Amino acid sequence: MTRLQPVPDAPTTIDEVRAAAAAFGQTVLAMRQEVGRVLVGQQTVVDECLVALLADGHVLLEGVPGLGKTLLVRTLGQILGLRFSRIQFTPDLMPADITGTQIVVEDAASGNREIQFRAGPIFAQVVLADEINRATPKAQSALLEAMQERSVTVGGCTMHLERPFFVLATQNPIEQEGTYPLPEAQLDRFLLKVRVPAVDQATLNEVLVRTTTGQVPQARQLLDAHAILAAQRLARQVAMAPHVQDYAIRLVLGTHPRGAFSDRWIDRWIAFGASPRAAQALVSCAKVRALLDGRFAVSCDDLRAIAPAALRHRVVPSFEAEADATTVDSIVEHVIGRTPTEVMP
Repeated sequence: MTRLQPVPDAPTTIDEVRAAAAAFGQTVLAMRQEVGRVLVGQQTVVDECLVALLADGHVLLEGVPGLGKTLLVRTLGQILGLRFSRIQFTPDLMPADITGTQIVVEDAASGNREIQFRAGPIFAQVVLADEINRATPKAQSALLEAMQERSVTVGGCTMHLERPFFVLATQNPIEQEGTYPLPEAQLDRFLLKVRVPAVDQATLNEVLVRTTTGQVPQARQLLDAHAILAAQRLARQVAMAPHVQDYAIRLVLGTHPRGAFSDRWIDRWIAFGASPRAAQALVSCAKVRALLDGRFAVSCDDLRAIAPAALRHRVVPSFEAEADATTVDSIVEHVIGRTPTEVMP
């Protein structure tokens, strides 16, 4: 098993910084290669999921059925050596089906009865919330406390979830009949919203070769919980210059209509801009991206690369944008394109 090298709480020398970043890069490279043995293509999707995991956040995967979303999540669970569970969201799903419930258990020998808690599938470390928009808002809300607080409260008792804790939810964007769209408050809990694109000709050919002519390979465990937590601590220590942090702030404020950094198109297309959580997501994910590139300092390019996934689910388009068929992704690209990396004096 590949284990991340121990990382000091605060690297004090250049050599320590370089060694920590190099160990991090080698570990992530091995993870990419192992995912590639099982899942064909979708490299951007894989990278953004790894970024979210190492930034200690959750991911909403959006794509049509059959693109490998469930396979990706299951493969990540195998590689990371974490306990995996899958929750199939349906209209009749109840909150207790997610969190667990208290039951009365009778001792056959003594006849005494006691109340015991039977844990639900949320008590895992990698949780796949499959077709999350199929369940009612009441069932969806059962994930809120777990995602934000990393704890579950049942019967007045709060139980903490084992770290690391990673939720990957999937939803189908084309079949909306009988679904319950996630409210903005719950969307905001996802660090990134990742779009899973359709495969090209070469990728589809490789899928057929792997799945119809031989045995599908299984992923090997490369990491464990200790190594993942060490990587998350390292990512938080990555340096960010004041002008780079200011760029992240201006990207977020650039989504606010009638604000100091908007223009007439933003005023027309956006009803509500991104929240402060968007700035937190940009910064934490950009730090991970810098490490993936072997650097211990964030650049504006890191922020631009992760901005679509960090902002697309936090921007609420206006009625005019929907009437003009202006997509959220195109709005976010407009914000990125018009926001300069530095403010001219």
